[in-house]
Amino acid sequence: MTGPLLYLTGEYPRATDTFIQREVAALRAQGITIMTASIRRTGPEHLVGEEQIAEAAQTFHVLEAAKHPLRLAAAKLRLLRHPGRFFRAFALVWRTAPGGLRNWLWQMFYFAEAIVLADHMQRHGVRHLHNHIAKASCTVAMLASELSGIPYSFTLHGPDIFFAPDHWRLDEKIARARFVACISEFCRAQAMIFSDRALWDKLHIVHCGIDPARYDPAPRQGPPHLTFVGRLAAVKGVPVLLEALSFLKGELPRLRVTLIGDGPERARLEQDAADLGLRDVVDFAGYRSQSEVARALKVTDALVLPSFAEGVPVVLMEAMAAGRPVITTGVAGVSELVEHGKSGFLVPPGDAQRLAQAIRAVLADPDRRIEMGRTGRTRVVEDFDIGKEAAWLGRLFEVYADGAAHPGKRP
Repeated sequence: MTGPLLYLTGEYPRATDTFIQREVAALRAQGITIMTASIRRTGPEHLVGEEQIAEAAQTFHVLEAAKHPLRLAAAKLRLLRHPGRFFRAFALVWRTAPGGLRNWLWQMFYFAEAIVLADHMQRHGVRHLHNHIAKASCTVAMLASELSGIPYSFTLHGPDIFFAPDHWRLDEKIARARFVACISEFCRAQAMIFSDRALWDKLHIVHCGIDPARYDPAPRQGPPHLTFVGRLAAVKGVPVLLEALSFLKGELPRLRVTLIGDGPERARLEQDAADLGLRDVVDFAGYRSQSEVARALKVTDALVLPSFAEGVPVVLMEAMAAGRPVITTGVAGVSELVEHGKSGFLVPPGDAQRLAQAIRAVLADPDRRIEMGRTGRTRVVEDFDIGKEAAWLGRLFEVYADGAAHPGKRP
C-alpha cells in the first residue's frame, strides 16, 4: 500500500507522544503517503521542536472543522448521497453510547466530528484510517469508517482504556477494525479479554519504537545525576520519587535530579519538593524537544520512572538506547522491555524505600551502570527499532488491504 493513509489521534503532535511522530516519519520513509488529523489543536507548549511545528502545520483539525455550521452541513449533505451508510452510522452511535444524557451528548459530538472527518477522507482519496489511543478519537474513527466506507485500524496502548473498556466499547472497536496493533503482549492479552476468540488472529503486536542511532551511549562523568521524563500527572508517581530522594539527600549531597515534562501536578510537586527540602536537588525543566531529551540523557547516570500504570514507556527505550540504566516499576508491559538486574531495576509501584534502594545501587557502581547500559541498548536495537516496527506495520496495512491471509502475532 502506498496510501494515502490518514493517521488520527486526539491531539497531534504532542511533546508527550513523540512515538507517533516517529512512526509517521518511518512509514513515510517507506514511501507510504501519510496524512495526519487531530481531534483538537495542540497547545503551543507542545510545539517544542521543528518536528512538532512542521507536523502541526500540515495536520487537519477535526473539531475546528466541525464547529463551522456551513462546513458541517456541507459534509453531511455529501455523505447523505449514501443514505444507507449514514443511517447505519447513526444507529452505531445509538448502540455504542454509554448510559446517561451527558454521555449521549458526547456521542453526538463524536458523530459530528466523524462526519467532517469522513468527508475530509473521501475528498482526499484516503484508502485507510489508522487511529492511535483507543478512547474518544477511536470512537470518531469507528464512526467515520462506517460513514465513509473506508476501513480503519487502531493502535491499542493502555493503561487507561483498560480502566473503562465497557464505556469506550473496546469490544465493538476491535470487532469493526481491520486489525489492531497492540503495543505489548500484556496489551494484547487485555484485548483478548474484551473480544471474541474468533478475532484474536487480527490482534498483532507492533512495538512503539525509537531510532537507536539518535542516542549516543557516551561515557558519563561528574556528580550523580538522575533524570525523569514524563507528564507531571498523578499516574507517573513523582511524589514517590520525591519521597525517595528525601531519604537519600543526606548520603548523596551532590545528587541532582532533572524532571523533564509538565502537567496538572506541576505546582503541587514543586511545593512538595520545597517541603521535603529538595529545592536545590530537583530541577523542573518543563517540556523539551526530542533532541533536547537526547542531549539530557547524555549527562545523566540513570532514568527514573516510578509510574503507577504504563504501557511500554518510550522514554525507557530512549534512555536504554543512550546506554543508561533505568529504574522503574514492574507494571503492565514494562517487564517486556526492562530486565530486572540486567538493564535496570524494577521496583514495586508506590514503594519509596525500594525506589531509594534501587537509586542507591545504581549510583554506587559505575561499572555496573555501564554494563546495564550496554544490555539495555542491545535490547532496544533488537526489538524496539522504529524502522523495523514501521516496516512490520506497513506490511500489516498492505496485507489487510490486499485481503491476504492474516500474518502472525509478530514478524
